[in-house]
Amino acid sequence: QVQLVESGGGLVQVGGSLRLSCAASGRTFGRYAMGWFRQAPGKEREFVAAINWSGGRTDYADSVKERFTISGDNAKNTVYLQMNSLKPEDTAVYSCAADRQLTTNPRLIAYWGQGTQVIVSS
Repeated sequence: QVQLVESGGGLVQVGGSLRLSCAASGRTFGRYAMGWFRQAPGKEREFVAAINWSGGRTDYADSVKERFTISGDNAKNTVYLQMNSLKPEDTAVYSCAADRQLTTNPRLIAYWGQGTQVIVSS
């Protein structure tokens, strides 16, 4: 089992920044790919960003490229999502995810965090 705990959400104005953190515990952290998904009210959960721990490969949704950066700290078993130039459409519940392989499909994710709310006000 892998346990994921997110933090860092909150209210921010348009153009502002937030950094989300996801602390992982349980099975060997380095064997899993980690990622972030989000779900806005009335919408389906969507992929945001992911990092393949073994190779350092990252992947981003087109809507967040050049604005969001995913990174990780193996020593702390923590993955981060730095979000810059935030827009109202970034408002959502952001959830940390872990799985054996890098994937953009939320239906394939094995482990989820509880989610953290991000609200971008205009």
